[in-house]
Amino acid sequence: MSKLEFIKMSASGNDFILVDNRTGELYKTHNDINDFVAKVCRRRHSVGADGLILIEESRNADFCWRFFNADGSEADMCGNGGRCAARFAFIKGIAGEKMAFETGAGIIKAEIEGAKIKLQLTTPTDLKLDYSIKLENKEIFINSVNTGVPHAVLLSDDIDHVPVEELGRIVRFHTAFGEGGTNVDFVKVIDKTNLVLRTYERGVEAETYACGTGAVASGVILKEKGLIESPVHILTKGGETLKVYVDDEVYLEGDTKIIYVGLLNDEALL
Repeated sequence: MSKLEFIKMSASGNDFILVDNRTGELYKTHNDINDFVAKVCRRRHSVGADGLILIEESRNADFCWRFFNADGSEADMCGNGGRCAARFAFIKGIAGEKMAFETGAGIIKAEIEGAKIKLQLTTPTDLKLDYSIKLENKEIFINSVNTGVPHAVLLSDDIDHVPVEELGRIVRFHTAFGEGGTNVDFVKVIDKTNLVLRTYERGVEAETYACGTGAVASGVILKEKGLIESPVHILTKGGETLKVYVDDEVYLEGDTKIIYVGLLNDEALL
């Protein structure tokens, strides 16, 4: 019976399975890594998580990561996952209190202060404001930006009752966002420095308790529209507040939690 060591971590209600794969051992024992991830991330039947992160060697930074959504698909970036990866690397002695790591979105920098992690994201791209897309029976106006992964952002005055699952799924798969689709964020402006955010995440295919890149996307778009000032505090579905800095550089700051250290048995994959 083989056993794989991992750490379960959470950031603002997003939970992740983190594995030190610097030796590449996981690839020797599991030929289909995407299938492995999907099975391990199943709730009730296995460990259960919003995603899985592999920490690997890098020639260009302190380490490299591979980030996988719960369905086994791979993504370039995840803000809350990035904060967990940074703390994991510090705990394991892979990096110091200030670090840089390699992602599909580029080099990400992080600073550690206990459980609080401040993450510098790559420069946002593909910013588009106030354009319409056609749904089956209506037309809606949205904004979009790529903060390492693509996000569509919709403003809502009634954030508690917005149909995140239903409308989020429709927009996520809309042809306007190509084959890869998009994450979908619903945001309410409270005042110049406070927002409320709910997110439908692709790969999870459901509403999640928080989304770091979604928080940054909302901050970037609303700063561009003149509705907020930086830094902005963003209340997530999970009840935690993220701080987003939108100036010449973009940062995401918030707490992380270590849930437990475990050994994965083969039966978790059945």
